[in-house]
Amino acid sequence: QVQLVESGGGLVQAGGSLRLSCAASGRAFSTYGVGWFRRAPGKEREFVAGISWSGGSTYYADSVKGRFTISRDNAKNTVSLQMNSLKPEDTAVYYCAADLEGTGSSRLGAYDYWGQGTQVTVSS
Repeated sequence: QVQLVESGGGLVQAGGSLRLSCAASGRAFSTYGVGWFRRAPGKEREFVAGISWSGGSTYYADSVKGRFTISRDNAKNTVSLQMNSLKPEDTAVYYCAADLEGTGSSRLGAYDYWGQGTQVTVSS
């Protein structure tokens, strides 16, 4: 079992920054990959960024490349998503998820456990 809790969401103006955190407990954190996904109103959940179990591999959606950075601290059981140059189209509920295969894949079906989500709202 893995429990995931997101934090750090909020309201920010376009061009601003936010840092999301995902705190994990349960199964050994350093054995699984972690991904960030988001769901905007009226849209399906989409991949944002992923990181492998070691942190050695990271993946990003084209829409966030160069603006978002995913990182992990295996000693603190946390994964962070630094979001810079935010745009109104980044508005969504952001979820972190655990990939027990360890890859941090972009594939939605690869993830076994999900957090409850944190709201990010970017005003224009």
